[in-house]
Amino acid sequence: MKKSFYLFAFLVTFVSCNDDNSQGIDLTIYNSELSILENIDNGVSIEELLDNGISVENILNVSVYLSLEIISLLGTEALYGLEYKGGYIFHFDENDGSLIVATDYSQIGNVAWGDTFELDTSIEIGSGDLNTQQIVEGNLNDNSSNGFEHGNDNYVFKIVSDLEFNGFNDWFVPSRDSMAAIYSNVHSLGFGNFNQNIIYWSSTKIGYQPYVMGFNFDSWGGEPFLGNCASPNGVMIARKVN
Repeated sequence: MKKSFYLFAFLVTFVSCNDDNSQGIDLTIYNSELSILENIDNGVSIEELLDNGISVENILNVSVYLSLEIISLLGTEALYGLEYKGGYIFHFDENDGSLIVATDYSQIGNVAWGDTFELDTSIEIGSGDLNTQQIVEGNLNDNSSNGFEHGNDNYVFKIVSDLEFNGFNDWFVPSRDSMAAIYSNVHSLGFGNFNQNIIYWSSTKIGYQPYVMGFNFDSWGGEPFLGNCASPNGVMIARKVN
């Protein structure tokens, strides 16, 4: 009976000590045995994660909205050019932390613009999805009276709007200002996979003329210019990460 009493007393003391020790653990200190999400749920800061060698890409894979904290610590240069969610990050939205990525799709060769008709689309960063939609819808009309009918769906905006690539199906052709940002924030820094030997379509159009852009440092680099709907060009694609 005396042995049983001592065994019970020992167990009570052991459990009590363990409880005291667990209560003394600071959960906000990074624990390598836990996932990134578990660490964040425990209150571990983004700075603490970065200090312990966790990459920006792996933190973003938990939630794109953590980009706000990453930017506050490291600046936008910590994001630009990173390969993420199908493309390379070229734009960060300061309001909500969402991102836009872009990648080359010139492996299909130069392709046609589509029907030629009068239309103004936006130059703004992030407007490429609406631009692409507008142009596809415009191609559904009979444009023979005021322009030129391409005659089939083998044109850049239809190809991209129907595209499934790198695991995603919400691609669009970037706008004029997006193209300039892709050049400045990715290509000129030595990141990305963009082809310097071709001219790319943008989704910005003024009347009958589309903006196009080349990524060659020594000639067209960095400046979109007005092109011609009749000349096939290369394809760059972008998508939003919300």
